[in-house]
Amino acid sequence: MSQPDVQVRQIRKRVGRNVFDTPPRISVIIFVHNRAGYIRETLESVLEQKYREHEIIVVNDGSDDTDQLERELKIRFEDITYIRQRHAGEGAARNTGIEHARGDIVAFLNAGDVWQPELLASQYVHLERHALDLVYCDAAIIGTHSVYRRTFTEKYPSSGDMNFESLLDRRCHVLTSGVVARKRVLVMAGGFEFEKVAKPCFHLWLRMLRAGARFGYQSKQLLKLRLYRDDTTSDPLVKLEKERDVFERIGKTFELSDSERSIVERHLAELEAELAAEQGHSFLKSGDYTEALNSFRVANSHQFSLKLTAISWLTRVAPKTALRFADSGRPVDNPYIQPRA
Repeated sequence: MSQPDVQVRQIRKRVGRNVFDTPPRISVIIFVHNRAGYIRETLESVLEQKYREHEIIVVNDGSDDTDQLERELKIRFEDITYIRQRHAGEGAARNTGIEHARGDIVAFLNAGDVWQPELLASQYVHLERHALDLVYCDAAIIGTHSVYRRTFTEKYPSSGDMNFESLLDRRCHVLTSGVVARKRVLVMAGGFEFEKVAKPCFHLWLRMLRAGARFGYQSKQLLKLRLYRDDTTSDPLVKLEKERDVFERIGKTFELSDSERSIVERHLAELEAELAAEQGHSFLKSGDYTEALNSFRVANSHQFSLKLTAISWLTRVAPKTALRFADSGRPVDNPYIQPRA
């Protein structure tokens, strides 16, 4: 995916005096957008890594809290390369980081997430020992009091061989914070999608796998993944629409086999059903029972379920009971506040 011209992106770069002239083995790219309050903890977790042959590139993607961010970074400005650009999305920001990375291996981290001290050493050794192009790991969840999803893989497992189809079918899930990958393979695959789209990482991982890249996974919890209750994905409809957009885009941008096309169509049907069911739930809560019933029927047409059938019947005869039934079994925390993979 080609990058717009530097002038268009309005990139400003500052290299700290303590950054070595000699290119390092690993370039750590920290993406930050409106997370100034967390950047110091994130940055310190990289500076405390046991593996020392690395540089740190902080890419500020047009944050609204840039003044606060730069105050937080001030004490470490001489130890990092700081890049500030106009807001263009996480994919574009990571591409900027890759463009300025001097190491032949790149590691990614989101502001707010925190590495364990052994992450770089462990991931680098695993990458080299198994001749991989990319390695990812598990994470502990922080930033929420929920008793659910205490680790990333409890909600997003990675099982079996990692290949194009297993990633597409969501049997394997790559968490971007903590990914360590070979720069040349990232570049050859075209980098992250530049447009402001949902899950630009997912599309890149698929392109890399399609081109023959070898992915590996460590089940170790080598980082702490922070959840935010102010994230737009806390809106279930927004989250589901973004997920649908991801699979629609895959269907348009990849040449898929019959089995792969079937996977995409199945996920789209599931997402359409979830969207309609969530819309029905919203209508039910607002007292618009006619629209609620229509939405539940649409959901059932995409993916039949006995529960939806029961909710549809209750919506006609006892809508308040239908709402209680629809709410039953839902987690006490917001089930749509999810980690950013």
